[in-house]
Amino acid sequence: MFDLIVIIRVPETDNIAPVADALARMRPLCLDEDGCVSWEAYQSEEPGRFVLVERWASRAAWEAHDAGDAIQKIYVPEIMPRIEREVHPSTRVSDAR
Repeated sequence: MFDLIVIIRVPETDNIAPVADALARMRPLCLDEDGCVSWEAYQSEEPGRFVLVERWASRAAWEAHDAGDAIQKIYVPEIMPRIEREVHPSTRVSDAR
């Protein structure tokens, strides 16, 4: 398994709703991709903060995700220009032992 946490910050208030909408539209596309085990987007109670929690069958499956419609048709054109982000390949604490 390959787990990924992405922390998104939306600096401009006017961009929060469009980013939330775009993330919601991405979910079904991501879940349909080969190797996607789970893909969830959470909006923090702190305005302008989102957290993506992704689980992929392998790192290769996640890397292939970059060429998919979710990334190419939504994330890159609609989300990336509006955000700052931190990408964290991660291991669940229970799996690290």
